[in-house]
Amino acid sequence: MDHTAERLRYLLLTGPDGDDLAVRVSEALDEGYELYGSPAITFAGDRVLVAQAVVLPAYAAGRYRRPNA
Repeated sequence: MDHTAERLRYLLLTGPDGDDLAVRVSEALDEGYELYGSPAITFAGDRVLVAQAVVLPAYAAGRYRRPNA
C-alpha cells in the first residue's frame, strides 16, 4: 500500500493501561476517528490490559490519507 492509501475505517487499540495507550487513542480522535463502544479491560498476571475500538466515519474517510507505516 502506498502513502495515498485511505486510512482503515476500524482500529482496535490495545495495550497496558496508562499514558501510552491514552496518547494513541487521543491521536486517533484528533485524526477524525470516533470511539466505538466502551473500553474492554482485563488482567494478565499483574498487568491491566485495555482495548478501545475506534471507527472512522464515512464522511472523514477520504479527507486524510496516512503515510505508509
